[in-house]
Amino acid sequence: MAFIDWNERYSVNIRVIDMQHRQLVSLINKLYEGMKAGNTKQVLGKTINELVNYTKVHFREEEAIFEKYGYEETEEHKKGHQHFIDEIANFKKSFDANRITVSTKVMIFLRDWLYNHILKTDKKYMQFMQLNGIN
Repeated sequence: MAFIDWNERYSVNIRVIDMQHRQLVSLINKLYEGMKAGNTKQVLGKTINELVNYTKVHFREEEAIFEKYGYEETEEHKKGHQHFIDEIANFKKSFDANRITVSTKVMIFLRDWLYNHILKTDKKYMQFMQLNGIN
């Protein structure tokens, strides 16, 4: 059973963003499965790097759409993105230094962040994007 199951209620009705959100779900699930399977630090570290890098790609693309169409809450949204990048970078640094492991607590943080990011923060821009013909 997946740690996070994609549900259509997570859709923001923008094809590229939904595909990226699905990929984030997939990477979080991959990390969870690796944790449960007792994968080595090297394997888990590779998955964490994938998650960090893909999250940055997603944020850049989302922000580029905001800039292109003049989304009024772009700066606030970018601050939320930066906060998450800072959090996950701190986790990665601690993981690399053997101060923390991939744990249920970490997985719950990632899951809750994703839920809040999509269902609260990202859902805010849906109407704006639809009015601008972005899908």
